[in-house]
Amino acid sequence: QVQLVESGGGLAQPGGSLRLSCAASGSIFNIYAMGWYRQGPGKQRELVAAITNYGSTNYADSVKGRFTISRDTAKNTLYLQMNSLKPEDTAVYYCNADILTVVTDTSRVWGQGTQVTVSS
Repeated sequence: QVQLVESGGGLAQPGGSLRLSCAASGSIFNIYAMGWYRQGPGKQRELVAAITNYGSTNYADSVKGRFTISRDTAKNTLYLQMNSLKPEDTAVYYCNADILTVVTDTSRVWGQGTQVTVSS
């Protein structure tokens, strides 16, 4: 069984910062692409940022220059540094990862989500 657990969400003021973490655990053989998605109130889930196992990144236009995605391969952990937060960044943030386990083929795994609220 593999799971992703997010942490680091909470309340931030406009212009503030938060750092999200997503830790993968279980019978992991390899982790390929990882990413952060978010779903705001009344909105569809959207890609925020993604990173390959080679370190290539891509970002949604709305977060470019403000958010930074990174990963620690040794710790099987994904991060999202969020700076200059705006009220429109308010959403539940989900991480996902394409994981190959010791007993199954590669599959996409999702975390349970962490709430980020940007408000004064």
